[in-house]
Amino acid sequence: MMEMVYFTIAAVVLYVVSDWILNQIEIKQGARLENRSMIFFVIIGTLSVISFYIIQTLYIKTDKPAVENTQLEQPQQPNITKP
Repeated sequence: MMEMVYFTIAAVVLYVVSDWILNQIEIKQGARLENRSMIFFVIIGTLSVISFYIIQTLYIKTDKPAVENTQLEQPQQPNITKP
């Protein structure tokens, strides 16, 4: 549940940051860009992939208990020798 909250907050922040970056680019250009929506999409897409990867990497899931030993023990086979 908290993971959804983190992603939602990140999405809002990404929108604001992407808009700010696009505005800074347009201020340096001195005019509005022709493909403004496409450039915005590239900026927010790039930032979202990076930030969502970071969130998934740092987020520790607590839904399932951690398993210390992931290898399953195999039952011992009796040593049968042929006479």
